[in-house]
Amino acid sequence: MEDWSTYYEKRVRRDLLTWENEIRASDSPLSRASQGLSRKINRWIPQKAHDALTSAIKGMVKSVLTGAQFIPKPIADPSLSLYERDEQAKLVIGKYRKIAATEGAATGAGGIILGMVDFPALLAIKMNMLFELAPLYGFETRSYRERLFILHVFQLTYSSSQTRNRIFHTIRHWQPDTTISEPDWQTFQQEYRDSMDLRKLLQLLPGIGAVVGAWANDGLTKELGRNAICSYQSRYLSVNNR
Repeated sequence: MEDWSTYYEKRVRRDLLTWENEIRASDSPLSRASQGLSRKINRWIPQKAHDALTSAIKGMVKSVLTGAQFIPKPIADPSLSLYERDEQAKLVIGKYRKIAATEGAATGAGGIILGMVDFPALLAIKMNMLFELAPLYGFETRSYRERLFILHVFQLTYSSSQTRNRIFHTIRHWQPDTTISEPDWQTFQQEYRDSMDLRKLLQLLPGIGAVVGAWANDGLTKELGRNAICSYQSRYLSVNNR
């Protein structure tokens, strides 16, 4: 009879196939309609807000690549099973979802002015979460390549379907000796902005911003967390030849 660890890893492999199908699927008609509406609303938002987001994305990418701002966490105990790593990862994601929701409620209550503050703040929350998740699966964030991987996980979550498939292929076949180019921050920020659906844009509206801000930040952080866990599960199983 197989032990729990072997059974769990088999279940993870099945879940990863489901995740892969979701990533590779084309955008649904509802999603495309939502993106179209989001782009229209984007045109109503002052240029100052768009400039703030562009600047925040550019600064975040540079911070990740240089290793500035994000404090490396110690590598998890090598003896931990994948199940134990996943359980710890879920706690980390839960912590950051609460932080993101609280921050979204606070800035959402202030309408468009404080909403502009939320963009860089939420980026920092998401990146800190990714920098905390990587070591749980045995990956050292002091490494430049690991920081590049983190950016790829971020892009995977907030990009168009075409870019998503390309990024997924890179993540799925990530190798220590593969040459990986730095992401184009301009395309990066454009797709991140376009991926922010109606939830996030409604946060800029006075009156309902607080409730929507908490809901939007929680959901967006949850989506990133799931993609991060799946990405690291896939690498963990590959590295350990399981």
